[in-house]
Formats: sequence, structure tokens, C-alpha cells
Amino acid sequence: MTPSIARLDLPTQTVASTSGKARDMLEASQRNLGFVPNMYANMVNSPGVLQTYQLGYELFRNEGSFQPVEQEVVFLTISRLNGCTYCMAAHSMIGDKMSKVPADVLAALRDGKPLPDARLQALATFSAIMVESRGTPTPEQLAAFKAAGYTDRHALEIILAIAVKTLSNYTNHVFHTPADAAFQSYAWKPQA
Repeated sequence: MTPSIARLDLPTQTVASTSGKARDMLEASQRNLGFVPNMYANMVNSPGVLQTYQLGYELFRNEGSFQPVEQEVVFLTISRLNGCTYCMAAHSMIGDKMSKVPADVLAALRDGKPLPDARLQALATFSAIMVESRGTPTPEQLAAFKAAGYTDRHALEIILAIAVKTLSNYTNHVFHTPADAAFQSYAWKPQA
């Protein structure tokens, strides 16, 4: 039986309910995405949380060395291990519609099954090792990751992804964030 998770007693914010930096960030989300994601509406209760998340996410996406499919492998692996239903739904949609993750890879990531691509499997394995070991892989584990064609820089960028997903996954846990309409067809539940 899974223990109950506390819920923070902070409101889900809107553009109208905020001011200053918080309002600016929600307005930018509305403008850029066409909606304010539920996660952002919760994170903005402490603007630094949302701002840090958005900056780290942007840097991982736009300045990192992973391709879009690899980015989703990292994000989905971390989010599945953390049991984040919101991020699993969101990144499943992004992976399917935007990053063009092959359907069999996406299904395996969502189910925690072996991936049908050896290089992507090495990436998922090392991402999981980094989460589960709290950033203390063995020399052999790092060597196996590098043998698959990845570099030390890739390992460092996985740490950035873990930081970003820790902010989002943990926020979603304590707010019990429901998936936005855009992600609901990709709903996910942790396996018992």
C-alpha cells in the first residue's frame, strides 16, 4: 500500500491572481504555450521555483548535447522512477508529438521495460543509475555508458535533467497536480 502524500495548502495561481514576476511568467507561458500548465500555476507560488525550472529545462533542451529522442528518454526515466504522473503524461505527449520518440521506445519507457534500441537502453540505464545512486555511479557503470557512445558531458547533462525533474516531480507530488487537457490522453499510473 502506497503511503498518502501530503498536499501543500497553496492555491493554483492564474494570471489574474498574480502580480509582478509571477504574473510575467504565467503570461509568458500563456503566450508561448497557449495555456498555463497546471504545474506552472503551482510552481509560481514561489517564483524562484518556476524560474529555476524553466531556465534549467531550456538549457537542457537547447544547449545540451542530447538529441530530442534522447532528452525524452532521460526525462521519462527520471519521472518514472520518481513516480510523477504529471510529468510522465506530459513527456509522453511531448515524446510522441514533438520529439518523435518511436512508439515501441515510448511504450517501454512508460512501462519500465527494456528499450528496443541498445544505445537508448544504455542512456536509460545510466539515467536510472544516476537517480538511484544519488549521483554516485561506479567506474564500471560510467564506462558502460561511455561504451555506448556517450561522453562525460552527457553524464553531466543527466545531472541537470535530474535537477530539473526533481523540481517538477516533487512539486507535482506535493500539489497532486492533475494532468492538463493537452496531456490527459497520455495519463500514466505507477505500477503496483
